Amino acid sequence: MAQIARDTAVQLCPEVLFKVLDDEAVLLDPGSGQYFGLNEVGCRIWQLIPAHGRLGAICDRLVEEYDVAADRAWHDLRILIAELMRRGLVRAVAEPFH
Repeated sequence: MAQIARDTAVQLCPEVLFKVLDDEAVLLDPGSGQYFGLNEVGCRIWQLIPAHGRLGAICDRLVEEYDVAADRAWHDLRILIAELMRRGLVRAVAEPFH
């Protein structure tokens, strides 16, 4: 897994299309034509990235919104962000944009 720390700032790749379907979401990378599905929590993480940017702040928000332990939220967040980075759907940035 890539080095992902609480102070890592991430940004959504602007070319990726995002569509909410009930409590889940579908991402489409037009460049590759590949789809990627997100469950309810993954969808919420995607929505929190533009507002919070830094992963520590996103994790804190998940702990507030869901009945989840901080260490479990952090573990799952890191796994999802690493996968989104690997697929080119998000990228690490020096400073989050708001």
